[in-house]
Amino acid sequence: MISFVLSLAALVCGYFLYGHFVEKVFGPDNRPTPAIAKADGVDFMVLPSWKIFMIQFLNIAGTGPIFGAIMGTKFGPSAYLWIVLGCIFAGAVHDYMSGMLSIRNGGANLPEIVGKYLGNAPKQVMLIVCVFLLIMVGAVFVYSPASLLQKLCIDTAPQVELLGNSTFWIIVIFVYYIIATMMPIDKIIGKIYPVFAFSLLFMAVALMGMLFVKMPNIPEIWEGVGEASLTAKNIFPCLFITIACGAISGFHATQSPLMARCLKSEKMGRPIFYGAMITEGLVALIWATVAMYFFYNNPTPGYQEMEGGDQIISQAPAIVNLVCENWLGVVGSILAILGVIAAPITSGDTALRSARLIIADFVHLEQKSIRKRLYICIPLFAVVIALLIWQMANPEGFDVIWSWFGWTNQTLSVFTLWAITIYLVQEKKNYFITLIPALFMTTICTTYLFSEQIFSLDRTYASCIAGATCLVALVWFIIWMKRSQRI
Repeated sequence: MISFVLSLAALVCGYFLYGHFVEKVFGPDNRPTPAIAKADGVDFMVLPSWKIFMIQFLNIAGTGPIFGAIMGTKFGPSAYLWIVLGCIFAGAVHDYMSGMLSIRNGGANLPEIVGKYLGNAPKQVMLIVCVFLLIMVGAVFVYSPASLLQKLCIDTAPQVELLGNSTFWIIVIFVYYIIATMMPIDKIIGKIYPVFAFSLLFMAVALMGMLFVKMPNIPEIWEGVGEASLTAKNIFPCLFITIACGAISGFHATQSPLMARCLKSEKMGRPIFYGAMITEGLVALIWATVAMYFFYNNPTPGYQEMEGGDQIISQAPAIVNLVCENWLGVVGSILAILGVIAAPITSGDTALRSARLIIADFVHLEQKSIRKRLYICIPLFAVVIALLIWQMANPEGFDVIWSWFGWTNQTLSVFTLWAITIYLVQEKKNYFITLIPALFMTTICTTYLFSEQIFSLDRTYASCIAGATCLVALVWFIIWMKRSQRI
């Protein structure tokens, strides 16, 4: 538990110290924001800062900091290091800078930002990657909450058979998706997201309290960073793909423009963008510690203490349900599960909202008219439904989609970090704050692609290819920077 306490303190200090430094590098000022300059009553409008924070937090959270942290803890206490260092020096910087660049560019979506700083070809690639990722989010984040709702209803209302049917809940979630994606941002998202965010934060705080009550005997960082007794996967690069949303996630850069269009002042950027990522890191840290208890508690691991725990050791959603039931009681468990259910649903609908806006910007179709929103929403949802049907018809469908989601998600962060680095160079600001994370994530994503995702090469060969890719990227960057400085 010492590692947990130190990690908590490090994240909080990271917000106040490094977050302030990053804010100073960017230099927010008093210029009019898109929420004021481009107000349209649908996507561009001023919202209260506390509400924007809650929406941003829920948008980026999903089940990533929960399920990712649980699965990442199978690599041992090294998960603490990645959550803390990744969140402070990579993820929060990525989220803050992408959000602020969106504000400076009139609320631009990620492909537009990438296109401006990396060129038209990367912009086209980013457009495809973004829409592909957001569609996968829409599909992936239907299945897990539908399963949890089915389980919750079976436990609390077994006499109502319809509520115990996962297909029924999938349909309900999709209906909600359509309504939330179509409606102005303040009508549904602005009203119910803060409530859902409270549920998610309640769950995290309640579980943290139980951790201090129980004080489990779990491995510390200094007892073996490389310990990975519950997985045969290589810690490098798999840990850095598995724990994404709690450390760094490219998906966040697709969500930040939604809130960039609602900020009244640029100076709200650090608590909204950097702060929401640090908060997500805290949630991931708490769930990583819960999972450490569940997997490694000495002398009796948590899965052996809880009835049925040994049967679900590889099922993250079931672990969440079991721990909440055992630790928080009936009322607390329901509130906690509602938070876990709400997080992926809300991430799914804002993902599809982002996809709608990205496609609309690409085809130059205004979105004030409901009819024109339908032009994009109907084919978009048709693709998501087709992907979901395929996923449900294949036993390994969810794992396949999640695998591609994880890699695409982190690859998106690579493009974003490089675009931000180019911006910082052009503005003669400290570009090392994003250059180092960009090089690191380039290595991670390339290694994972060649060793795990497609080619299944030996890790040594994959690492050599990744190292060469990283070197080429660095050389390209240095050459470009020297040329730009001569102009």
